[in-house]
Amino acid sequence: MRVTGGTEPTLDQLAGDAAVVRLYRQVFAVLARESGAMIADSGMLDVDEAILDAFADAGREGLTLDQAVAACRPLDARLVTRRFEVLREYGAISKVVDRPNERFHRAAFAPYVMLLFLRRMAEQGGQAELHQLLTLEHVNVQEPDATAEVGRTSVSRLSRIFRHLGNELAILAAGSTAETLGDHAQLLWGNKSLITQAEHVHAVVIERWPQLHGECATLRLALAAYGDAVETAAGRLIEQAGTTRALGLLPVETWVSFARGSDADTLAGVLDGFVFDAPAPWFSPHQLTEAVESGRQTGGARQPPPRPEAGAAPPPETTVAPADDADHLRDLAERLLGDTTSVPVTEVLDDSGDWPAARRVLADLTALHHHPDLPYELVWSDGLRIDVTASPSWTSHGSLVRVADAEAEK
Repeated sequence: MRVTGGTEPTLDQLAGDAAVVRLYRQVFAVLARESGAMIADSGMLDVDEAILDAFADAGREGLTLDQAVAACRPLDARLVTRRFEVLREYGAISKVVDRPNERFHRAAFAPYVMLLFLRRMAEQGGQAELHQLLTLEHVNVQEPDATAEVGRTSVSRLSRIFRHLGNELAILAAGSTAETLGDHAQLLWGNKSLITQAEHVHAVVIERWPQLHGECATLRLALAAYGDAVETAAGRLIEQAGTTRALGLLPVETWVSFARGSDADTLAGVLDGFVFDAPAPWFSPHQLTEAVESGRQTGGARQPPPRPEAGAAPPPETTVAPADDADHLRDLAERLLGDTTSVPVTEVLDDSGDWPAARRVLADLTALHHHPDLPYELVWSDGLRIDVTASPSWTSHGSLVRVADAEAEK
């Protein structure tokens, strides 16, 4: 084999290239469903992991195909057999002794490491791996015998990594919904430490090898682009969560940091204006958002109004009085207040019996408070009553007050 434009490789170089290809095939065997195809179902990874676990438990004697199928008995035997053949074709499983009639096989270490890597990537989004990579790059460029070529390779590698991250976040922030952005932007949060680690590598390289200023400038641009993409995506998520009250759009880490670093007044302000039964929420923020979005959809073409039937239509009513429930609200207020000037809201809600009835009473009290012609108002004060046996179990301290009586007392 001859490389175009180069010299003929030696046998040692060919052997090294073959070893790299063999290891590459072993590592990515856990992703292959058929030869040349990729896994589309995550359950296939469970099958591969079960097969490799069986080999780990078997010891140095290895396993035959039938023994591997028996060890993975809860799984479908045909699926285990097919995945066993794929792993063997890719070199992840090979014969213990290379002879035609050999039935026992052994498993390579590389595909199992790949499975562990995939599991952790799925759970943590690659944060841990990227932190480890940056730490290793920092150690490599600090080695006493490190050369300028090592620094150039390290800086170029980090530049490509952060350009990939920045491009992905920018695309997500520009063309995805807030929910999709929150689900897929795992590397969005905690980015300051990533940028700081990359800047440490940059500082070491530019100080030891000033001739690499061009590569270092490329890394600085990549870090700046990544930081801008993060700020844009984070701003969009925070804005969307703030306007829709979809608190689930923000990651758990953000709320934990907010809770630990805020005082009591700031924490209380988060739920300012909310009235809800905390132990039993009705809908998730995502369901509410979907309901609002679906409600905005309009129908098709406008239909013309129906033509009147024969005969002239009756004339419209000359006087149309707007609907007003002032009498109903006044009767409710007088029934609750009686001969007193005020009545506690907690007492009114407790007398309702259950939360659905209490919710309707609270709605009527709110309408009383906002009605311009009725002399009643709700006065809220600090404090919160918590009673797990009551419904609702959390109730703010407040009272329904007759305004005319309150002003007369003053």
